[in-house]
Amino acid sequence: MIKDFEKKIKAYALKNALSHEGVAMQSPVVSSLFNEGLKPGEVGKYAKKISEIILSVNSLSIEEQEKEFEKLEKKVHEREVREGLEELPNVNKKKGIAMRFRPAPSGPLHVGNIISNMICSLYVKKYGGRLYVIIDDTNPETTIHEAYENIKKDCDWIFGNVHEYLNASDRMFLYYEYAEKLIKKKAAYVCTCEQEKFKEFIDKKKDCPCRKNTLKKNVERWKKMLDKNGFKEGDAVLRFKSDMKHKNPAMRDFPLARINLHKHPLQGNKYRVWPLMNLAVTADDIELKMTHIIRGKDHMDNAKRQEMIYKVLNRKFPWTFFIGRFKFTDLILSKRKITEAIKSGKFSGIEDKRIPTIASLRKRGYKKEAFAKFAEHQGLNDVDKVMSGDEFFRLLDNFNKQ
Repeated sequence: MIKDFEKKIKAYALKNALSHEGVAMQSPVVSSLFNEGLKPGEVGKYAKKISEIILSVNSLSIEEQEKEFEKLEKKVHEREVREGLEELPNVNKKKGIAMRFRPAPSGPLHVGNIISNMICSLYVKKYGGRLYVIIDDTNPETTIHEAYENIKKDCDWIFGNVHEYLNASDRMFLYYEYAEKLIKKKAAYVCTCEQEKFKEFIDKKKDCPCRKNTLKKNVERWKKMLDKNGFKEGDAVLRFKSDMKHKNPAMRDFPLARINLHKHPLQGNKYRVWPLMNLAVTADDIELKMTHIIRGKDHMDNAKRQEMIYKVLNRKFPWTFFIGRFKFTDLILSKRKITEAIKSGKFSGIEDKRIPTIASLRKRGYKKEAFAKFAEHQGLNDVDKVMSGDEFFRLLDNFNKQ
């Protein structure tokens, strides 16, 4: 372990706090500890301790921070902590960059959406280019009509630089086109195995019988999925042909599209076959020429699946970074649960001050610049953090005062 490790953590936290109106953030503190000998692979091991010390520093007044820093100033390495956003690789200086945010219209946007996606807006402002908001409404069961307007209102306020809003359900022709491309390349097949049976094949690393079907057979089955008189809901799934012996079970012949007969809020019953995330995201990213993608660590497996599809289509995969997750101990960050609670009367609406929705935060007087400063200070940080809502809002309040 680094000598006087906890004192060094506190010293860097105090230094960072005094540079930012009394608020230290984990990303620049961890960056400074790298200069002291902390290895990237050790961050997870010490993340909780670093977070605890930063929170204790942030609970002090600026005068108390100054006194504490005088005692520990000699522990600080001379190298300055990074300020502002890190530079991104592979940026076209003439065209800028293309990035996206894909919210599902299953409920109101909340603080978790801001933490994960505000940085995309900031990078597009930094380099120029395009920020797309693609409303991911390809699951008719969870899509609610009022979410469309709320998402646009929230994104206009919090980002202020959305190039274009798109509804995924308006792009079904594109997803079908990509599904057919993959079928014709023999990279996808229609599987009619029962779900439990297919799970057995995954567990045993064995091919299902459908995998051996000819191109002609798969084309026929695909048409039968699309035909209202064809397969029934649950009878067939379009799968990507990856590797049934892949070391990660989640990568083994993952699904691309399925039949869902629920009525869609915008499309009604116009479509019966709906794409799953990895098909829709890949098609949109290619067609909209995404250059850089920043997303939460919970999407690491999805990124690997999408990269497989890119490879089959002979396309260059965008530069990608995975942001660490904020795990709040006492905040509701499920759009579905928030929606259910509002409908049940537990909360008065999306502006209820007890829920961390963007609409609520806006009504409570938080400025979008406070979230921008928070995201900039956090930077490209892949370390997960655990904190309470009170701790988070104490940090945010300091940025809001600035």
